[in-house]
Amino acid sequence: MVYPTQERRQYAREPLTDEQADRLSNACQTTKEKLIIWTLLDTGLRVSELCSLTPKHILWQQRKLRIKGKGGPFGSRSKQRIVPLSLRARTLLEPYFTLQQEWFCGRRQAQNIVRSVANRAQIADPQVTPHVLRHTFATAALQKGISLAALQKILGHDRLSTTAIYLNLTEQHVTEEFHAKW
Repeated sequence: MVYPTQERRQYAREPLTDEQADRLSNACQTTKEKLIIWTLLDTGLRVSELCSLTPKHILWQQRKLRIKGKGGPFGSRSKQRIVPLSLRARTLLEPYFTLQQEWFCGRRQAQNIVRSVANRAQIADPQVTPHVLRHTFATAALQKGISLAALQKILGHDRLSTTAIYLNLTEQHVTEEFHAKW
């Protein structure tokens, strides 16, 4: 049996608004906070993928990340994908990985940093987690016109139906899109 609180948590994936994402970005006080928040917001990486980044994952000339993500035979993380790298994320990652060979924190610490910055930005609802930032990235990408199929590849989903979860279109979005194209 699925209890109401479980169902709500499983299906309610509320991204941050543009205003909340800006507040979160502006609330970062240290380079490490910026590395976590900005990279998650600009790439849609899972927190485990972020925390396992090394210089070998970054294709500097192509401005891409080569990610070994969730999936593969027997959960062996052998499934690879390419994630475009924004200028903002590259500007932070390049000097960091010039001096370092591995990421500076684990998943739990990254989650705590995200929560701490969200508290400083006074964002309480929705509870801000690395996965909410992944969802914010996906929703923003779709609103900017990236196709569902392209987003599927960036996020590393096997099924398009998994990516379609991120189609959080409000009545305002539908109306704006209709009037822009009609």
